[in-house]
Amino acid sequence: MNDDAERLNKLTMELRRGLLVMAVLEALVKPHYGYSLRRFLQDRELEVDEGTLYPLLRRLESQQLLASEWEVQEGRKRRVYRLSEAGETARAAMQTEWQRLNRALTQITENTP
Repeated sequence: MNDDAERLNKLTMELRRGLLVMAVLEALVKPHYGYSLRRFLQDRELEVDEGTLYPLLRRLESQQLLASEWEVQEGRKRRVYRLSEAGETARAAMQTEWQRLNRALTQITENTP
C-alpha cells in the first residue's frame, strides 16, 4: 500500500471508529444480542467484524453506557445488551452533536470554492 492509500485508510478508520460508537448506541434503543446487533448494522450497510464489535460492547458496558444480562432466546443463552440511563443520555447528546457537525460540514462544503 502506498503512503497516500495508507494515510486515507487511517483517516477512514478513525472516522468509522467514532461513528461506530454512535451507531451502536442508536441501534441499542432496542435491545440486541451481539449477533443480532451485528446483523442490524450490516443490514444498514455498516459492516463490523466480531473482533471490533464485542470489545466495543464490553467497553461501553464498563463505561456504564450499556447494561447486559443473559437471556434464553430461541433455546440458546445469549447476552442481551440495552442502553442504560447514562447510555440514553450519551446517545441523545451524540445525536445532537452529530446534527450540529453535519450542518457545519454542509455549510463548509457548500461555501468552499
